[in-house]
Amino acid sequence: MIKKIPPEDLAKGVNDLIQKRVRGNKIKVMRACHRSAMVVRNTAIEKIQTGAKSGTTYEKYKPRRTHTASRAGEYPATDTGFLVNQITTKVKSEGSKIIGMIISSAEYSKHLEYGTTNMQARPFMQPSLDSNRTKINKIFKQEGVIKRK
Repeated sequence: MIKKIPPEDLAKGVNDLIQKRVRGNKIKVMRACHRSAMVVRNTAIEKIQTGAKSGTTYEKYKPRRTHTASRAGEYPATDTGFLVNQITTKVKSEGSKIIGMIISSAEYSKHLEYGTTNMQARPFMQPSLDSNRTKINKIFKQEGVIKRK
């Protein structure tokens, strides 16, 4: 025997199923964005802390120490750790868009990334993103956001 379902109940049931699927996909996308942002952030931090520095070496004071600066095109050299400590991630949802962000709150970040009239760039965000494109693609496949080939 076939049970008759009123149209309004059927529409609500279909809508509920669609919403569950959309919510599930949204969670997967948010998780993939968060994981990807962390990969890029961690690469930037690692390269700032341990990357090759071949610029000028000089004495600094308060506290007294020797510092080797980065050369143009290299990841910035760390001195106090402030830049590294200011790199964070955030994932947010704006309507149907999900946005993963890697944020550097240090005021001088943009000067390092893009350079100034007096200093050539020491980019750290874009190279970190570029070097992780394959990993990011893999993360989105693992989360089921994009199909595996």
